[in-house]
Amino acid sequence: MKYQRSSALFAEAEKYIPGGVNSPVRAFKSVGGTPVFIESAKGAYLYDADGNRLIDYIASWGPMILGHAHEPVITAVTEKAKKGTSFGMPTETETEIAQLAISMVPNIDKIRFVNSGTEACMSAVRLARGFTGREKIVKFAGCYHGHSDAFLIQAGSGAVTFGSPNSPGVTRGTAQDTLLAKYNDLEGVKELFAANKGEIAAIIIEPVAGNMGCILPEEGFLQGLRSLCDDNGSLLIFDEVMTGFRLAKGGAQELFGIKADIVTFGKVIGGGLPVGAFAARDEIMNHLAPLGPVYQAGTLSGNPLAMSAGLALLSELNAYPEIFKSLEEKTLYLHKGIARVLSERNIPHHINRMGSMISVHFTDEKVRDFSSAATGNNERFKKFFHGMLNEGIHLPPSAFESWFLNDALSYADLDFTISAVEKIALSL
Repeated sequence: MKYQRSSALFAEAEKYIPGGVNSPVRAFKSVGGTPVFIESAKGAYLYDADGNRLIDYIASWGPMILGHAHEPVITAVTEKAKKGTSFGMPTETETEIAQLAISMVPNIDKIRFVNSGTEACMSAVRLARGFTGREKIVKFAGCYHGHSDAFLIQAGSGAVTFGSPNSPGVTRGTAQDTLLAKYNDLEGVKELFAANKGEIAAIIIEPVAGNMGCILPEEGFLQGLRSLCDDNGSLLIFDEVMTGFRLAKGGAQELFGIKADIVTFGKVIGGGLPVGAFAARDEIMNHLAPLGPVYQAGTLSGNPLAMSAGLALLSELNAYPEIFKSLEEKTLYLHKGIARVLSERNIPHHINRMGSMISVHFTDEKVRDFSSAATGNNERFKKFFHGMLNEGIHLPPSAFESWFLNDALSYADLDFTISAVEKIALSL
């Protein structure tokens, strides 16, 4: 496939936008080459500036769970836009989607809508600190909770050391309140609690990680975190920006039977528009302004277009829960097909999958945390990515990102994808 116009558009964008993109992963730095510029999308397909049709395994990084330009969502947004795009005042739609979300997700009484997953996670941590009166949080290497300062931290020299900033602009003071742990390493988290008694406000975690590939929690890990929080008066925050309303109606809490104290949402909850949210039981949410002292605000929070898109999508997922089973079956079919091809070609690989999230790692090692994900052969992934792109299949342009399937994908699309893997396998 040819991408001349995308290349020209990228060169023009670089003159006016840092790196030519408004989110770094789009720049193809991890895989090389030039990003593809999209003109439109429908169902399971992207249509780029060069007239190519691409099978999409990004789904806008998750929200397009039923496919692009899904008719009920488009209709809802179109009709709402005719009445105005923003008021900075309450609307009935905000209450309607709040009621629906609370009915779908276990263990939450109130929800506050914001404009992004980053904002949701940032606000959740502030709320946890305000509720507990403590300052430190535990996060896990490889888990991404947005670009708020507290989350841009890398590991220190040992299990009980403080983190240090891994982005200029993040202060060391901020880093000192963020404790780093390894995903799936419960003993390491216990060490952090022992070394910081009475100081930890919360643990924040992606219950199924999606930013080091798809990483599944091992048996007892999430349960252990829940117990640690209970024993130490800390809160457990589930970052369900990716998993919420995707892995199940009630997200990871429903799937694993684990109660979180605060849950954050994004992606699916906005139906493709910029929306985030955080939710908890009354006891915690009533600490939030205007009821309590923990301040959070946003002029565009609860934007009528975003709320109408989210309401349309959640209504469909709520009415047809079999969608989650359909997606899981399609993802398993793809998993088996790719694994068969790579095994037949003796290509070292490890595939992780949960529901409609999946990732392919070119390593013999079981991928269970960030360090094991980093053992993957990145040069092989680059060849894999570009080989698939040349066959008309758009994967996430990084070995450290989960793929997201949408239910508009047909089995013919999945077969085409598996055939493309067969075609390029000899060059890997």
